[in-house]
Amino acid sequence: MGNVDTKLNFRKAVVQLTSKTERIDVSDDAFWEQFWSENVTNIQDIFTLVPATEIRSLREEAPTNLATLCYKAVEKIVKVVDSSCRTQHEQQTALNCVRLLTRILPYIFEDPEWRGFFWSSLPNQCENEEEPLPLAQSLQNAVCDLLFCPDFTVMGARKLGPDKAEDLLAIDSCEYIWEAGVGFAHSPPRNTIFDSNRTELIKLLLTCFSETIYQPPSEISINPNKWIMHLTSADNRHALPMFTSLLNTVCAYDPVGLGVPYNHLLFNDSLEPLVEAALQILIVTLDYDTSNSTTTSDSEEAPTPDNLFINYLSRIHRDEDFHFILRGVTRLLNNPLVQTYLPNSTKKVYFHQELLIFFWKMCDYNKKFLYFVLKSSDVLEVLVPVLYHLNDSRADQSRVGLMHIGVFILLLLSGERNFGVRLNKPYTATIPMDIPVFTGTHADLLIIVFHKIITTGHQRLQPLFDCLLTILVNVSPYLKTLSMVASTKLLHLLEAFSTPWFLFSSPSHHHLVFFLLEIFNNIIQYQFDGNSNLVYTIIRKRQVFHSLANLPCDYGSIAKSLNKKIKNHLPKSVSHENVQELAMDGSHPALPAEPGTLKASLPDTPGITQMTEKESAHPAYQQLDQLPLTNGMASLNLNTSGCSGGFDKNEQKDMNVNLTDPSIQPDKSRTDDLTTPLKHSVNTRNSLRVSATSDRMVSQWVPTGEWVQSWKSKLPLQTIMRLLQVLVPQVEKICIDKGLTDESEILKFLQHGTLVGLLPVPHPILIRKYQANTGTTVWFRTYMWGIIYLRNVEPPIWYDTDVKLFEIQKV
Repeated sequence: MGNVDTKLNFRKAVVQLTSKTERIDVSDDAFWEQFWSENVTNIQDIFTLVPATEIRSLREEAPTNLATLCYKAVEKIVKVVDSSCRTQHEQQTALNCVRLLTRILPYIFEDPEWRGFFWSSLPNQCENEEEPLPLAQSLQNAVCDLLFCPDFTVMGARKLGPDKAEDLLAIDSCEYIWEAGVGFAHSPPRNTIFDSNRTELIKLLLTCFSETIYQPPSEISINPNKWIMHLTSADNRHALPMFTSLLNTVCAYDPVGLGVPYNHLLFNDSLEPLVEAALQILIVTLDYDTSNSTTTSDSEEAPTPDNLFINYLSRIHRDEDFHFILRGVTRLLNNPLVQTYLPNSTKKVYFHQELLIFFWKMCDYNKKFLYFVLKSSDVLEVLVPVLYHLNDSRADQSRVGLMHIGVFILLLLSGERNFGVRLNKPYTATIPMDIPVFTGTHADLLIIVFHKIITTGHQRLQPLFDCLLTILVNVSPYLKTLSMVASTKLLHLLEAFSTPWFLFSSPSHHHLVFFLLEIFNNIIQYQFDGNSNLVYTIIRKRQVFHSLANLPCDYGSIAKSLNKKIKNHLPKSVSHENVQELAMDGSHPALPAEPGTLKASLPDTPGITQMTEKESAHPAYQQLDQLPLTNGMASLNLNTSGCSGGFDKNEQKDMNVNLTDPSIQPDKSRTDDLTTPLKHSVNTRNSLRVSATSDRMVSQWVPTGEWVQSWKSKLPLQTIMRLLQVLVPQVEKICIDKGLTDESEILKFLQHGTLVGLLPVPHPILIRKYQANTGTTVWFRTYMWGIIYLRNVEPPIWYDTDVKLFEIQKV
């Protein structure tokens, strides 16, 4: 009954606080103590006993009482830290203050007039003291102290008894890092209570950082997040051990453990909530990059301090540390996909979206890590789960954000030569995917999944087509042996994209054909010997190329083609092939989006020309720097500073640049960005929604003969036409002379054939490397906070608050 009575007293105190408009005396300790009563023992109680309506009422009608409540809660935490948090009562008091602030802070942030409150100084300071700390800094310093508090969140180094406890303000927190890994070799014993306490403290810090989501994207760059700025600056004496603890906790986590079947159903895993919260704190702090910042919180103040978390991350350099991080990320990424003989016998974790963002940040800030990932086949342990999620999410409009982050990661990796080389490793199916059965390499898997996304995904993925094909263009010069299945898929894409009605229905659709032709040219010029399957498929489907070369340019033919248009997006199948495909065993088709309760918005995806910059794979050719060699692509504004080429010097081939080859001349007609996404709105469940608008309505597009001719004349068909001119007569002659009807004999002939000296001079390999820009920065931040918003449901920290960064609508 005592616990019930305490909750009742707590509830009475809340009612008293909100019902009285007069100021409650700050010195009335008996009243304020009720809010951190010892017997309110979990955060769910706080969320139940302090309703949102009453917090808003308190904010509007009794602002002084709300200010005093926040001040007293912070003051209480600071006092607990000063006394080293050595008793059970002090620890419970600190936790209840943390829970109360976690509940209240979102309602402080949603009102612009209140946002500066925590950055005001503590009252009642002595006049002769130095400049008092803002309330926010006092709170964050105290919480960081508590994260390394012996016998509260870490194991005490020595047992001295309550009266001889270590001084919390004097301990070296580097001795108390939570987990072994980067920069720390000792693995402390596990303690479920410590895990729980750490999680609650981290949730409060995450709530502090969430001030970002109560501002529209346009204001974020103008008003940097002071909470993150302080925590990641040198003013936080725990910055290094805190970063190391978060990183090691995430990367050392093994949800399966010893692998005892169904152990997760018998025992509660206290570590999973901590790992998830630590991962969210990591990605939020790493998102705040101050290295290029020219803004300050006030024009009079000093420049923005460096983000030490990014600094520490970028300075990791030992191979064993990279191995530890990569192994941890791949273990957790692959965990939900592992198949077992006993259904649901192993624990599954589902924070793969946060993991992908962390992996992105790691590769972005630490290029040595990126090269470490790519120098072995370990990169395939990232590729396979990414492709799984892309394939599994393609029909679900609620997971369009996951589709984008997966494609962005592959775009980043594809800018490096080693990624294309690694794709040649044979693929053995280890996870069930709804794709055709094939025998081949990871490159085949990549092509087959991309084909599936393009042909059977929902229409809102169409802005991603440029990215998908850019990835294939980047890796194509290194693909040694494509399977027949993958070769057929590539030809099918060209067949679909080159139909007149599709080409004429949008001012940007012809870009896709240029990408595909560049893929074919790269493989023919650089990997002809091993790709007899693709060459055979090109010969068999040669009519596609002839039709493209003879595409009509007159008004009558254009109008006739458009009249045949049935749908305004790529049809599920335009191929004349009638091939029965068998899906992999155990695979499940991608499910469409379910009707749901939440709808969140994401900003437009930047066009591929804004996200990439071109680099020659042969940097020794200085003249290439002066030439807009685009191979039919739009010219880009190159920003080469700080950009590294992903190609070894010994990889450069002896070649001449054919400046007269129209296939590598600049396309002056393509000055517009490749961004014409349609406007979409869809109701989804626990999901993010892309809301994209186009500058011009595609429905008003009227193609002209001059427009068609302007890009048709630049189609890089010379290499393929020369191949067909040489090989088709030879293949036909062999078929007639030997009476061949079996394609295996033709493939054998093609395997031993050669086109040396017969093809046009090889074109230089051009890689479109990912280049960060403001658009992707805003996109990532919105996506990241949307995921964090939706993942935090126990307790629902931000539910039903006035979020500005994205839209949340009940349906």
